[in-house]
Amino acid sequence: MRKMIVLALCAAFPLATSAVYAQTATQTAPNAAAPSPEAPAQTGAPQITTINIVDINELPDATKTQVNDAVAQRSDEDVKKLRSSIDKSPEVTSALKEKGLTSEAVVIASLDSKGLLTLVTKKPS
Repeated sequence: MRKMIVLALCAAFPLATSAVYAQTATQTAPNAAAPSPEAPAQTGAPQITTINIVDINELPDATKTQVNDAVAQRSDEDVKKLRSSIDKSPEVTSALKEKGLTSEAVVIASLDSKGLLTLVTKKPS
């Protein structure tokens, strides 16, 4: 199930053309720019409307365990695809940069049907 979420996210990032983003789920950008003309048409994947960036250490213990289990089950190729998809999305890259992070800090991502993208990050030690 979690691999499917990661794979769906990998497919959704390049298709996401919304320029509305936020650092947290409660903040949103005031203006939405037009979608990129070279972006392909969406194939059912929700557009990213809000970006929530959370450090793994801020999660409750039960959730942290679930995230760590999901991370342990994915392959190196899955990680590369996820980070490549993040790097291809200017909105996501910008939101990470505002927090002083890059795609290398993202350990897992989740995109819900309403367009809320949650990125769980872990700062390098």
